[in-house]
Amino acid sequence: MFRPQRCVRVAATLAAISLIAASCGGDDAGITLYSGRGEKLIQPIIDEFEEASGISVEVKFGKSADLALLIDEEGEAGEIAADVFLSQSPGSMGFLEERSRLGVVPDSTLALVPDNVRDDGGSWVGFSGRQRVLVYNTDAVDPADLPSSIFDMTNPQWKGRVGVAPANGSFQDFVTAMRATQGDTNTLEWLKALDANDPVLYANNNSIVAAVGRGEVDTGLVNHYYNYRALAENPDQPSANHVFAADDPGAVLIITGAAILADADDVEPAAQLIDFLLGSSGQQYFATKTFEYPLAIGESPANNVPPINFSSDVSNAGGIAFEDLAGGLEATRALIAESGLES
Repeated sequence: MFRPQRCVRVAATLAAISLIAASCGGDDAGITLYSGRGEKLIQPIIDEFEEASGISVEVKFGKSADLALLIDEEGEAGEIAADVFLSQSPGSMGFLEERSRLGVVPDSTLALVPDNVRDDGGSWVGFSGRQRVLVYNTDAVDPADLPSSIFDMTNPQWKGRVGVAPANGSFQDFVTAMRATQGDTNTLEWLKALDANDPVLYANNNSIVAAVGRGEVDTGLVNHYYNYRALAENPDQPSANHVFAADDPGAVLIITGAAILADADDVEPAAQLIDFLLGSSGQQYFATKTFEYPLAIGESPANNVPPINFSSDVSNAGGIAFEDLAGGLEATRALIAESGLES
């Protein structure tokens, strides 16, 4: 990764915040944020932004897909309330982009991250990343037996031993990534084989990691940071992450994106919120508090999280360009349903 002087960028960011706060009328300024990130994860950094900028932020929390549908419905009615959308799922962001609901993120904001973690047309920018991994119980699984490919998880030795959350957005983004690299036919074949291998179904990543820690299931397909958070709360939990080979769809890195809505009332404070998320304060919050990957140039992950190079043309996490994750959410859900995995 590049390593520019952070102090210079922090000073510039704070100066920009002051200018925008002044131009927008200080405490009278306000924007509306629709956040696909949960309140516990995102509210602390929103509070920091409000204090630093004097810009108030009204937040509506929900699932990324549900909020994307709401934005589209509001757009049809000509009454979109949101100025900024934070999506946990690139698929939800792509859904809105296809429907022309997104505006354009300023070039100065786009320049804060490598080219491959932002939309080519400038409709959205990534601010944190989550890598797909296999979490496993260290008391039940020998590391020597761990596979190099996600495709091996359908082998008989893993029958009944894999936790999955097919209704979860990150699992669906992973399937979208597999579709982009392997095609729909091969992806459907894998999903059917996984379903036939008697996976244990859970609602979300947290539930899988907790179940692995309890010994309820030996392994689970999750995002990397859930296990780091679990270990921060209980260092004695017998769980660890296994990363599939770099060119494997099981190792894909999914970004959390930010966008300014096409009908935003005031673009400048909306852009400033995104700039704050990409500044050192925001990036290190995601790195050290939620154990995600910071995406801004020059920012590093937490010390115990393996680094990933985002500055290459295609990330070494899964060998897929991030924009390939930005569409096809509805088709992905249909494919999962056809496989029988969600039943």
